[in-house]
Amino acid sequence: MTLTQRDHALAIFQAALTAADPARAVRKHWNINPADYRNIYVVGAGKAGAAMAQAVERKLGKRITAGLINVKYGHTAPLKRIELNECGHPVPDEAGVRGAERIAALASQAGEGDLVLCLISGGASSLLPLPAESLSLAAKQDVTRQLLACGADIHEMNAVRKHLSRIKGGQLAAMAEPARVITLILSDVIGDNLDVIGSGPTAPDASTVEDARAVLAKFGIETDAERFLHETPKVSAAANIIVGSNRQALAAAAKKARSLGYRTLLLASTIEGETRDVARMHAALAREIRQSGNPLNPPACLISGGETTVTLRGPGKGGRNQEFALAAAIDIGGVCGITILSCGTDGTDGPTDAAGGVVNGTTFGDGARKALADNDSYTYLQSRDALVITGPTHTNVMDVHVVLVGPAG
Repeated sequence: MTLTQRDHALAIFQAALTAADPARAVRKHWNINPADYRNIYVVGAGKAGAAMAQAVERKLGKRITAGLINVKYGHTAPLKRIELNECGHPVPDEAGVRGAERIAALASQAGEGDLVLCLISGGASSLLPLPAESLSLAAKQDVTRQLLACGADIHEMNAVRKHLSRIKGGQLAAMAEPARVITLILSDVIGDNLDVIGSGPTAPDASTVEDARAVLAKFGIETDAERFLHETPKVSAAANIIVGSNRQALAAAAKKARSLGYRTLLLASTIEGETRDVARMHAALAREIRQSGNPLNPPACLISGGETTVTLRGPGKGGRNQEFALAAAIDIGGVCGITILSCGTDGTDGPTDAAGGVVNGTTFGDGARKALADNDSYTYLQSRDALVITGPTHTNVMDVHVVLVGPAG
């Protein structure tokens, strides 16, 4: 059977997912001797938490004293010694608070000669909610929703969330003292900043209360929660180790693209900005390749990654990757031989069951521009059979964008 460009795009994305497998990442960077510790507590949060926990159980087995990981609803896996607590994402919920309280208690009971092994992956900021003293969850939920809606990037969002929390911004590591703290991290943040990934519960915090206030002011967010902002630790004895990242996933995707016969260029793993604008830039590059062979002669593949933002303007349903795909589809409408995929490596894009979308020159049609204006990319792409639905992938290293341009003719 002859594979289509769509098949190729999906295969390239799958190669990125395989490279971002959390269990393999944990095994690759494993350097822990359980005999060195009296008790071992495993804690953490994130969409990849279940898969990371499975790898840890295989390594430590009965040496695990106790363990609890907060994960997104549905992102579970069979475990024997580490408990999974399902909770809300991207807006935190009461289940997340209860889990965070128990995680804090586990860390606090660790003592001299013990190890607290922390597993952090994308989504941990929302999945590890422990509001500042006297701050209600409802107030923190409101701030989170406003930050999501205004187009704040992850650095800005987490600067606020860290200073409204009792567990983020190095505070979990402080709870665990004097125990040894080692954190294995699957990065979903541009630049792999340790204090930003999952809001850095075991990392020294480079941001300040004034930084958090500046973010609220920048986006005109008025909230009573501002009076609960407090400073976070600026030093930490914890060892924070990045075991997987977007760049590693993109490198594997590029290797797959070359094996499929495409001249391939990895643009960057640091793509950010307003989603629809970034998508149109990718579409413009695709048209340029088709017309002039710049910067690559077809068959060509451009690969990029990162995390863009969506400013909500309408009441529709979608996510940043679906919006990327829809905006790109409009700009390549009617052009043959171009396929563009944009997907989240976690398998969930916004509050939907889709990872993203894959489009070509025939995807554009009546209603596309209105759908984009209404942020209703899910509905439109679904009507054009252009959604990519993977289910939970149990990993998260930001997004992958694939642009394929075939030869003319």
